[in-house]
Amino acid sequence: MTKAIHTMIRVLDEARSVDFYRRAFGMRVADRYDFDSFTLVYLAAEESPFELELTINHGRTEPYALGDAYGHIAYAVEDLAAEHKRFEGERLNPLPVKEFHRDGALMAKFFFVRDPDGYQIEVLQRHGRYR
Repeated sequence: MTKAIHTMIRVLDEARSVDFYRRAFGMRVADRYDFDSFTLVYLAAEESPFELELTINHGRTEPYALGDAYGHIAYAVEDLAAEHKRFEGERLNPLPVKEFHRDGALMAKFFFVRDPDGYQIEVLQRHGRYR
């Protein structure tokens, strides 16, 4: 049996990224490992065992090209409206809330936000398949 344990993104500024994910999603540093040419930082939230691995390549000064293959990371929340308001209060610049309907029923209610490196993150109302 397999189990997803983390996803990794490359970031320029460790402190800026750790601060964003703490304020946006309540994630804290679970582990941090320094190597000669890079650092790995694992972020975790209390509610889920899944982690976000930040890779910081030492000496890198140019932003990463995200390309057109990257999609997004998604988080599910209990109260989307409250989270959207909180993101605005944190000046995290969330996009407007949107809804998807399928066969006349609400499929998903969500908004997107970008992290400091430009990665898109979807924040979904817990509903249906998005739990």
